[in-house]
Amino acid sequence: MKNTLRSSGPAKQCIKSHAPVHDCHRAGDCKDWIYRKLYIVQRAAKELSIGYNDQDMTDPQPTRRYRFGSFEADAATGELRRQGIRRKLNTQPFQVLLMLLERPGEVLTREEISRALWPEGTFVDAEHGVNSAINRIREALGDKAGNSRFVETLARRGYRFVASVERIDRAEGLPQATTREEESAVSLAAENGFGSRFLASPRELPKTPYAVVQTLFLLLQIMYLGFYVGALANLAEIEELFSPLPRAALTFEVLNVTAAILIPVRVFVLCAVLFHAPGVREKLIRIWPFLLPFDVLWSLAPFLLLHHINFGLALACTTLLVYSPFAQRSLVLMGAGRAKDALPATAR
Repeated sequence: MKNTLRSSGPAKQCIKSHAPVHDCHRAGDCKDWIYRKLYIVQRAAKELSIGYNDQDMTDPQPTRRYRFGSFEADAATGELRRQGIRRKLNTQPFQVLLMLLERPGEVLTREEISRALWPEGTFVDAEHGVNSAINRIREALGDKAGNSRFVETLARRGYRFVASVERIDRAEGLPQATTREEESAVSLAAENGFGSRFLASPRELPKTPYAVVQTLFLLLQIMYLGFYVGALANLAEIEELFSPLPRAALTFEVLNVTAAILIPVRVFVLCAVLFHAPGVREKLIRIWPFLLPFDVLWSLAPFLLLHHINFGLALACTTLLVYSPFAQRSLVLMGAGRAKDALPATAR
C-alpha cells in the first residue's frame, strides 16, 4: 500500500501542475507510474485481441453453397461451376447472383443491388453497373432475358430468381465431391465435347450402393468379352452367315480385327476396375468416346446367332445393347472402379 501511495503521489503532482516530468518533485516515481499504466493498457488490449481471434477460430460461420439445375455456386470460394467445371464470373456479378440465390422467387430491387455493390458516397453509374452485372450472370448461366430459366426481369421493379435452389451446408455433410479423384472424373466427363450437353452429369445420376454399381459394370465387361471370344470361336458359322451380304469379305475382316483388338482392351478395363487401379475412373472416362463406336457396332452381335435364334429376338437384344456404352459411362460416374474405402458410407 505504501509503495502505491508513493508512486501515485508524484503522478498527481505532475498532472495538477501540468509540468514536464523532469520538473516534477519526484520524476523517477512519475515515470514508473506512467510506464506501469502503459504496460497494463497494452497487455489488456493484447488479451482482448487474442480472445477475439480465438472466438473467431472456434466459431466458424457455415459455408454457403447453392445448387440450381446443373450449376453450383460456392460463396466461400466465389466460384460458379457447371457439372464440375468452373464458369467465369467476376466478383460483382457473383455477389449479385448470391443475393438472388438467397431469396429465390422474391423480387430483388435495383436499389438493393446498388446499395450492396457500392457504398453510399461512391460516384458510379449504378444503372449501367447493375445492367452489366445481370448480363454477365446470364452469360455465365446461358440464360436469356426474353426466355428466362434462371434470372427474370421485372420491369421497373428489379429481378427475380425463378429456378429452384437447393442450399447446401458442408457442416451438415450433404452431398459434395469427397476426393480429388472424383472431382477429376467429374471434370473429365463434363469436358468431353462429344454430346456433353445430352449425356447425364454426375449430379443427375442416382445414389446407388457401391456393390451394385461395381457388379453391373464388371458384368458388362464380361458380356463383351463373351461376344468377342464367341465370334472368334465360330468363324466358320459366321462366314457362312455373312456370305449373302455385299462385301462379305470386308465385313468378316472387320469383325475379326475388332474382336482381336478389343479383347485386350476389355481385359485391361476388367482388371483395372476389379483391382481398383489408381486413376482408373479418369482413364475410363477418357477412353469412353473411342470405345463408343466399337460398342455400338458390337451391339449387332445377337445377329451372329441367327442360326440359333429368330430375327425378332436378335433385334430386341440389339436395341438393348445400343444403350450399353452409355450405361457403362454412367456406372463409372456413379463410382465403379473406385476403391471402396474412398466412398462415403452411404454409398457402400
